[in-house]
Amino acid sequence: MGHRSLLAAGAFALATLPVLPSVSTAQIAVSANDNKLINVGGRNQVVENPAPDTATIIDLGVSPPKVIGEVKAGAAVAGVPQSVAVAPDESIALVTAANKKDPANAKKQTPDNKLTIIDVKARPPAVIGTVEVGKGPSGVSFSPDGKLVLVANRGDGTVSVLKVSGKALTSAGKIDFGNPKSQPSHAVFTPDGKMALVTRDGDHRISVLAVDGDKVTDTKKYMVAGFRPYSLSISSKGDVAVVGNQGGGQGDIDLIHLIDLKQNPPRIVDAVAAGMVPEGVGMSPDGTHVAVTLHNGSNKPKSHQAYHDHGLVKIYRAQGGKLIFVAEAKVGGWGQGIVWSKDGKTLLAQSMAEKALDVLSFDGKTLKKTGMVKVGGGPAGIRTAQP
Repeated sequence: MGHRSLLAAGAFALATLPVLPSVSTAQIAVSANDNKLINVGGRNQVVENPAPDTATIIDLGVSPPKVIGEVKAGAAVAGVPQSVAVAPDESIALVTAANKKDPANAKKQTPDNKLTIIDVKARPPAVIGTVEVGKGPSGVSFSPDGKLVLVANRGDGTVSVLKVSGKALTSAGKIDFGNPKSQPSHAVFTPDGKMALVTRDGDHRISVLAVDGDKVTDTKKYMVAGFRPYSLSISSKGDVAVVGNQGGGQGDIDLIHLIDLKQNPPRIVDAVAAGMVPEGVGMSPDGTHVAVTLHNGSNKPKSHQAYHDHGLVKIYRAQGGKLIFVAEAKVGGWGQGIVWSKDGKTLLAQSMAEKALDVLSFDGKTLKKTGMVKVGGGPAGIRTAQP
């Protein structure tokens, strides 16, 4: 399918890139790219002899955004597009691999349990280790102080807790929800570091965890939003969170929900019919807006009644306990994750179909596509350091 030639061309291009003068002025975004799965005629298909998965390190602090480097790292489109985490000091990035090639059958995949550690300050960036976590790891997040990491393991109904020391990670326990089919999808800390939320798309719950130092416990409290709560983003102000619900994937309109974090326990306070399959959600750095990537039927067969030849990005303002529509733009198909620049004016939206990131500009009222960044594979997950 041309994957090897694409990667080779990308490697050559990366080798000729100038070294940025200072990482301190950069804003690091990391895109995890899956080469094992493609969409052909609206059907997902396993690539029998794929190029290695990759992670692309991007400077989002310049205009247009610039690729710094690319490394080989296991990645997977299965799971939330927040399958990447960047440390608060931008020293390391983490990428989960929910699936790997099945060694017994070239046409199938099997669950993985690997978390890759990338030194993003090295020139060129480099993989410096892997850590075993639970089965089918998906969403991953650092605590605000960078001392803890949570990994949602969709394959076994658990959340791994890891301690961070410098650039090394060690196990600090595991939270078991008691239901292997609960499919924890993403885990995110609140800005004060005292709580975390976990989406569970297998049993439609959002769990509330308590955090005390390096001790993380399940409070047994939970919320019920829509069908299959999935991606999750928390405002930098710590007042609200937004969750996207995968729905049934049949071409129906799906929901995003607003969570009031000031209530104890947190509660769902608003719901918006956003579109078909809200794959990724991302709060703006100032906590006022949320961007949502929508499949919009772009991964369906052309004969499907819900098919469109493009995905969508929509932006809503979080205000007064409501989500208020602001703007939308057409983007590449089979969209995944989305991130914001620090000034809230530039966004990167992933397109598995295009094997690229769409660059979008936002002025508070209008949203428009301004460019594209090619990456070495199907971009399946992306994050920046959280504000």
